Amino acid sequence: MDAKKGNWVRIHSIVLEAGKRAPSVPEDTQKAPLELWNKGFLLNESANIGEEVEIETYIGRKVKGTLIEVNPYYDHDFGKCIPELLYIGRQIRSLIEEDGE
Repeated sequence: MDAKKGNWVRIHSIVLEAGKRAPSVPEDTQKAPLELWNKGFLLNESANIGEEVEIETYIGRKVKGTLIEVNPYYDHDFGKCIPELLYIGRQIRSLIEEDGE
């Protein structure tokens, strides 16, 4: 058992299969399914990764999908430090002070 009732989890589901999307969608997009990833509290008593589950989102919506993660978190960042950008704020303040504004 990977998750139990009440755990914060992330699910995945296919909203529209490839080829069933709106006619106005570009051709390359038509070839891909419309996918949904959502987070919420597990409503099933227990579940393992890969099983179909139902969750309640933070705002109270009930959604079904495949369990893909337990206790999801943000793991992105803004990239590596760019030394040239560290001094921009100081340079702008200096220019503003010079102009008397």
